[in-house]
Amino acid sequence: MQYRKKPVVIDAVQWTGYNFLEVKNFCPEIVCLASGHELCIETLEGDHTASVGDWIIKGVAGEYYPCKPDIFEQTYEPVGDEDE
Repeated sequence: MQYRKKPVVIDAVQWTGYNFLEVKNFCPEIVCLASGHELCIETLEGDHTASVGDWIIKGVAGEYYPCKPDIFEQTYEPVGDEDE
């Protein structure tokens, strides 16, 4: 049997290596800024590292986790008009 993922709207911000305050305001679960511009994020599965370019996603239960850019682009698309 096959299943389709339910459409879910998520909030996310991309870590650029230079927007720590923006990411920290979005994701209070950031434990630390590690060496090489990596973030350590406390997730439901333990601490995970976000590298520059990764997206930080807020899940449907309010949890946070990093997502690699290629997976993010394959899984998500913008909602609404980007020119607003």
